[in-house]
Amino acid sequence: MYPLLFHNNLHTLVWGGNQLQPLKGLEPSGEPIGESWEISDVPSSESHVRNGKLSGRSIHSLVSEYGAVLLGNKILERYGAALPLLVKFIDAASDLSIQVHPDDELAHKRHGSLGKTEMWYVLRAEPGASLLCGFNQEISKEEYERRVDDGTIVDVLARHEVHAGDVFFIPAGRVHAICKGIMVCEIQQSSDITYRIFDYHRLGLDGKPRQLHTLEALDAIDFNVYPDYRTHYTMPTNAATCVVDCDKFVVNVLATDSSLRRDLLSKDSFVTLSCLQGTAAITDHEGNKVTLAAGFSCLIPASQADFTVASADGTEVRLLESWAK
Repeated sequence: MYPLLFHNNLHTLVWGGNQLQPLKGLEPSGEPIGESWEISDVPSSESHVRNGKLSGRSIHSLVSEYGAVLLGNKILERYGAALPLLVKFIDAASDLSIQVHPDDELAHKRHGSLGKTEMWYVLRAEPGASLLCGFNQEISKEEYERRVDDGTIVDVLARHEVHAGDVFFIPAGRVHAICKGIMVCEIQQSSDITYRIFDYHRLGLDGKPRQLHTLEALDAIDFNVYPDYRTHYTMPTNAATCVVDCDKFVVNVLATDSSLRRDLLSKDSFVTLSCLQGTAAITDHEGNKVTLAAGFSCLIPASQADFTVASADGTEVRLLESWAK
């Protein structure tokens, strides 16, 4: 096997913007493109390989054929023949709905699916742009229902002004929303289950009100208030900095202006890489090479998880690196 690149997989959404297509060197279509599903094994929107002898194959077909060689023995044993992570770029031209995701237990009970714990790395933010993450005060379930009904639920959510490089961890159960003027890279569990709590009375692309899941969300929400919702970290050059280490996945920010060896074979997992800045040359231990420009991602099979990340031109390159647990 070798590092896998994928065809573009863009999603038109009512709140989407016009930055993802130029990010990928495409002409804007005029449609509101909200998400680029970079690496996906979700049945409704699978990624397909665009490089090498496996070109044209879906991730799921490769997982089914190669099993632990692609996923890692530990990951195959825990999750079966399915890639348990989903990687996206998200461009919000207007506010996303206020939402929450169920944890594994609730998602399995209701949907036969994984839950959805996720994280955001802010790629771009317009001056003054902010997002919502967590509660800013304690409220009861009764107050929650009242505030959803009268449209004041936003008043009890913590608002955070953001800048490029900011990181937020959103465990299942935490109420959140990306707001307008923000582009993020998102690493999440492989699940497309979202409970939409409030959507500003907005109509969908079909001209109809979008479905809300106010009562379904009630059992999923963590109503606790936490002292700080933002991840704080420093970012040295020529190093990997851990920004998330939870029971679902690990995410590091890599930065180098030369090269960085990453021997992750002991993790017994596939690795995802998403380029955030610059152009990276990725070479695995068998000499297989791919190039990643900003806005593109690759999947390193578990068998190839000893690799080098290098700057293609001597300027700093920055990537998100993740693996499953």
